[in-house]
Amino acid sequence: MQQPLSDSFLGLVKIMDELREKCPWDKKQTIQTLRPLTIEESYELADAITDEDWQGIKEELGDVLLHILFYSKIGTEQGQFTLQDVIEGISKKLIHRHPHIYGDVVVADEEDVKRNWEQLKLKEGKGKKSVLEGVPKALPAVVKATRIQEKAKQVGFEWDNKEDVWKKVEEEIAELHEAIAEQDHPHIEEEFGDVLFSLVNYARFLNIDAEGVLEKTNLKFINRFQKMEAMAALQGKNLAGMTLTEMDALWNEVKKQKSTT
Repeated sequence: MQQPLSDSFLGLVKIMDELREKCPWDKKQTIQTLRPLTIEESYELADAITDEDWQGIKEELGDVLLHILFYSKIGTEQGQFTLQDVIEGISKKLIHRHPHIYGDVVVADEEDVKRNWEQLKLKEGKGKKSVLEGVPKALPAVVKATRIQEKAKQVGFEWDNKEDVWKKVEEEIAELHEAIAEQDHPHIEEEFGDVLFSLVNYARFLNIDAEGVLEKTNLKFINRFQKMEAMAALQGKNLAGMTLTEMDALWNEVKKQKSTT
């Protein structure tokens, strides 16, 4: 019989306490040494989600939970906060940020919810003067672009329709071509960045996760490229010794295999 959730959670907290007290490695860790490991665990969870690997998701969530307990333990030791402070803090935040559930605010849809969320965050202060200050600096660029655009949208800075957004994409591409013609490299970099930013914006209007679909394309390319390498090896060849025309023929063969499966 499975033990109550509270017992399981408190059991894990006890294990964390014991490891911090008795394990030489755990005793040495600081918030600085844990940071890169936490980032790695977050990406491992993201990989499991991308693969829809439910067993992997379960395991990686456990690793992330362990890190939360680890930081909370160190925070307690440093006299900064306790695990209870963390739990009570997020509970209060969720109640405050959902006045349509715990208050008398009426919302029409999820867009209203997101808009209220951002406005409440801005009112909460913490010294922030801009809604964009809440975007973490360490986010990957594509994710950061998406979050910037989403936050700007919540205060009304948004295109009316996807057709206007696509016009902006075409405008940015035209400006990139002009910069290329001028052979002005810093300007080319700037305009290329604008093209990427506008494409991320267009992805939002298509309800596409730009980061997610780019990662799927990365994985698709890796899969096809490795199949090319295998096909070349069967022919006693190495890609490095083949012409682009020969490699392109292999690439097309790999794509054809995909379309017939």
